[in-house]
Amino acid sequence: MIVTLMSRRNSKLYSFILILIDILVLITTFVLAYVARVQYDPRPLLQNIYAFDYLFSFLLIVPFWIFIFAILGLYHPRTYNRRLVEWAKIAIGSFIGILLVIGWEYISDKDLFPARLVAAYALIGAFILVVFEREVMRLIRSLMFRYGHGTKRVLLIGASGATADIAASIADTKRSGYEVIAFAGPKANLPAKFNGHHYSRVEEAIKNLKLDEITAIIQTDLFENADRNQKILSAAQENHIDYSFIPGEAEFYSGKNTVDVFLGYPMISVYQTPLVGWGAIVKRIFDFIVSLLLIIIASPFLLIIFLIKKIVDRGPAFYVSKRLSQFSEPIGLIKFRSMGAQYGTKDAADEFREMGREDLALEYEKNRKVEDDPRITPFGKWLRATSIDELPQVFNVFRGDLSLVGPRPILPQETKLANGRTALLHSVKSGVTGLWQVSGRSELSFEERIELELFYAQNWTFWLDIKILFKTVLVVLRGRGAQ
Repeated sequence: MIVTLMSRRNSKLYSFILILIDILVLITTFVLAYVARVQYDPRPLLQNIYAFDYLFSFLLIVPFWIFIFAILGLYHPRTYNRRLVEWAKIAIGSFIGILLVIGWEYISDKDLFPARLVAAYALIGAFILVVFEREVMRLIRSLMFRYGHGTKRVLLIGASGATADIAASIADTKRSGYEVIAFAGPKANLPAKFNGHHYSRVEEAIKNLKLDEITAIIQTDLFENADRNQKILSAAQENHIDYSFIPGEAEFYSGKNTVDVFLGYPMISVYQTPLVGWGAIVKRIFDFIVSLLLIIIASPFLLIIFLIKKIVDRGPAFYVSKRLSQFSEPIGLIKFRSMGAQYGTKDAADEFREMGREDLALEYEKNRKVEDDPRITPFGKWLRATSIDELPQVFNVFRGDLSLVGPRPILPQETKLANGRTALLHSVKSGVTGLWQVSGRSELSFEERIELELFYAQNWTFWLDIKILFKTVLVVLRGRGAQ
């Protein structure tokens, strides 16, 4: 029972500790910003603000700053368990916090900053120090998880493939905070290297909840016998432990779901993707602004590549490929031509067969790519290796054909390879980059690529887009997987 109570309180305790440390870090930031400008900068100050008055003013403002962090979700597990999302929200929270201070200074007509640089120092310092503090806390929590402190001891119940996937996903206890202690279901679905207790019948597992010191139950399949399902839920309630149900069919918990009441019954409406309504509007505005900036900044570089391409390879510098994007609508995908001018008008497999390369045709039909494509020119290989060949696609984004992030636009002939999942894949607009490009790129099979892109379509968030864009920059700089 003690273990159970500790487990249930862990999230709240961790959030409370984060609040306290954030307060200390923000106060430290204000002090350092004041000292850096007043003590170590010889330039004259705008106002003579005494240290005590300055600090007292900020002590009154810090609670509002923490409130902003809380509204952004910085004290919720769904944020502090995801590094890049947390960093982005810390940046937003720090910026809003400084605006709050400046706004208060304007409204109250009271001078808070001895110099304008103090505000800049506070903004930069708040972001850097809060991020550093959160990383230290993440490290401490991982170490505690590794040694069994604060983890949830899980009884996993289910007979589907999703059960094994969930077990594998939470197997890294130091990251997930979960430890699969018991498993009730077929032996075939046992996680690899499972050292816990296996029960062939769920009734046996329920009897041993206290013996196994279970603090959470995760069920992935409902039994045909409603009484068995009720026994599991009742056991969780009687022992005051967490209970979660995760449907084994991904379609029931992916996308955007709403719960309503229909004729007195709870009704779950399942949408293909959460990228609807305001999310789609925000994404389009973001795409338009970023693509416009990229076009302005990259135009001189694009012109240089265009001229080199015309001189080195001759023929057309650009290649417009017919692809399918949102709702399977055809678009003209713009790229720098990397192949010889005589190629690209037919399916690649047909062109390989015309070249007498049956081996490459079979390789392409299997993987939708080949390791060493003879159609590509030497300069084209460099363009592909650096991903510069895809840079003109910013014009597609600006025009609205593509998004910066989304599933890769597929060739019309590839729809039959998606095994009937094209409609779901095209429920969102295709993108220049996406999950598969930052998860192995050309090393992934076509099937693996489709699975990743389906996950994106069903689980889109704006923060996921930001994370993919950051990872794309790293992948391109490393040249990993480009082909």
